[in-house]
Amino acid sequence: MHPIAAPYFARLDALLTSGRRRILGLAGAPGAGKSTLAAALLAHLGTRAVVVPMDGYHLAQVELERLGRAARKGAEDTFDAAGFVALLARLRQPRVGETVYAPAFRREIEEPVAGAIAVPADVPLVIVEGNYLLLEHGHWAGVKPLLDESWYVEVDDDLRRERLVERHMRFGRDAAAAADWVAHTDEPNARRIAATRGRADVVFRW
Repeated sequence: MHPIAAPYFARLDALLTSGRRRILGLAGAPGAGKSTLAAALLAHLGTRAVVVPMDGYHLAQVELERLGRAARKGAEDTFDAAGFVALLARLRQPRVGETVYAPAFRREIEEPVAGAIAVPADVPLVIVEGNYLLLEHGHWAGVKPLLDESWYVEVDDDLRRERLVERHMRFGRDAAAAADWVAHTDEPNARRIAATRGRADVVFRW
């Protein structure tokens, strides 16, 4: 059985029949499976879609240290939210023949990399995924009006936390440090994100 039910593919097809660029947002807490869902959708859509993660707008580590926010990396104020909104506005109005380049986040170096994701003008669907797409304050409030549809992605919380600990260990933290980061950084963010669930058009549960 395919992990994505048929009604979700029907929603995708509806987005793609409009004849103009559409943007689908996948929101959810850290470890909920947003990237996995985005990859599954991309496998289904092929060249009709491009995935642009919000994580490309992480502030650089040196800037987080200057601001005193490095210990909270992943919190909403550790991203360039205004820059992300500006990118979405540009993606929403593609110019014929123009490729827009979006940044990506490389976990192996814990830094964003500019110009890593090419979005050609003729791609009909852009899938953006990230934690804070549905926030209602600050520059983040400008995200949802630029989305044609938003899906809130969720999974069992215990499984989600297990995934996060494994992820942090995979990228260099020991077990104790990984568990501490999840408890004191990821989980406060997850609670903030869960409060935005009701703003989504659809809830996608693994």
